Amino acid sequence: MRLKMYPMDVVFLSPHYPPDMVHFTRGLADVGARIRAVGDVPLDQVPEAVRRHLAGYLQVSSWQDLGRAAEEIERWIRGSHVDRVETLWEPLIMLAAELRRRTGCPGLLPEQAILFRDKVKMKAQVAAAGLRTPRGIRAHSVADCIAATHEIGFPVCVKPVAGAGSQDTYRVNNAAELQQIAPLLRHVPEVTVEEFIDGDEFTFDALWKDGEPVFHSITQYFPRPLESRQNEWISPAQITFRHPDAPEFHDAQELARGVVRALGLRSGFTHMEWFRNSRGEAVFGEIGARSGGGHLVDMMNYSNDCDLFRGWAELACYGRFSEPVHRRYHVGLVFKRAEGQGRIRAIHGAEKVLSVCGGHIVREELLPIGAARRDWRQTVISDGFVCVRHPELDRVRQMVRVLVSDLRLYAS
Repeated sequence: MRLKMYPMDVVFLSPHYPPDMVHFTRGLADVGARIRAVGDVPLDQVPEAVRRHLAGYLQVSSWQDLGRAAEEIERWIRGSHVDRVETLWEPLIMLAAELRRRTGCPGLLPEQAILFRDKVKMKAQVAAAGLRTPRGIRAHSVADCIAATHEIGFPVCVKPVAGAGSQDTYRVNNAAELQQIAPLLRHVPEVTVEEFIDGDEFTFDALWKDGEPVFHSITQYFPRPLESRQNEWISPAQITFRHPDAPEFHDAQELARGVVRALGLRSGFTHMEWFRNSRGEAVFGEIGARSGGGHLVDMMNYSNDCDLFRGWAELACYGRFSEPVHRRYHVGLVFKRAEGQGRIRAIHGAEKVLSVCGGHIVREELLPIGAARRDWRQTVISDGFVCVRHPELDRVRQMVRVLVSDLRLYAS
């Protein structure tokens, strides 16, 4: 059989949102893909950085009705050749899987993709493989949640069954707190009430080929995202480690391999969150069949002087990963939240940051003076961020501490 080389015909869902998708679109173009993109906005609202790479574009009625979107896309591509259907945005994982089923394209199909979206099914599958995972119970009402806490015990973590990241996720310590958060979850169709794992939280991000990682990276959150989501005063930070193959991470690598094997993924990008509990165990948190958000891909690129946007595209299209990876730097990133409401009026501590971080700042995107504050509950990047890197972990930790404690934004 003759293998098709260039160009590959790729249907790419949501090429401009979240913002990382602009770079993944460019990555597809870099490897010669013929990109037919699908979005929910008119083409003239798609950034030029995306439009210039497209061979075609379809605006669907809405992403809210995935069944209708599937019908619209199927009509659009009917009679034409499609090699791949891809997305890296969590809410569209099931839509991409359904389109693969209809077109015969390789990749996750609906019965596999649901294991990466439904956290209860996901964790049941992982636990059945003998891997350490938090106990969780599906709930549709406050009464269900109360019954689940009787079985699991407090504290618990309450989160959407099909959520992404730590949005709409709460630590609940007692019955009174459960009643307090109930009104905040009225828009969520179903939740999982889960054993709360006390410990540090990390990610294991990887590109997989035939069930083995061809690239992997480990990042630690400071503090855990759940705590950051509940306290406005926190400057969330994260560090991507230079050496993910260090002995202290061997158990995390084996955990990730076991999880991917249990869920039936062969190839693709995954973003797994895991914990190091108080007994030193690596405990599974959850996994998405996608890249990580919060500039994690950028951090991995800065750490390894590589281009994972292009590396993912090559793997997705041609089943190979030839991107050079250099384990050169630890990378730290700190998100800042302004004090006060309204518009940014002052930024303090820049001199201290420059004296400590010097030429090690690789990216700075703080809101400028006069810009309106963002809603910290609705965006991971808050009011901007600063990213640093250095070969030595202690230096990165020092720079992160200064960015957290000395850099201050004020709004009024």
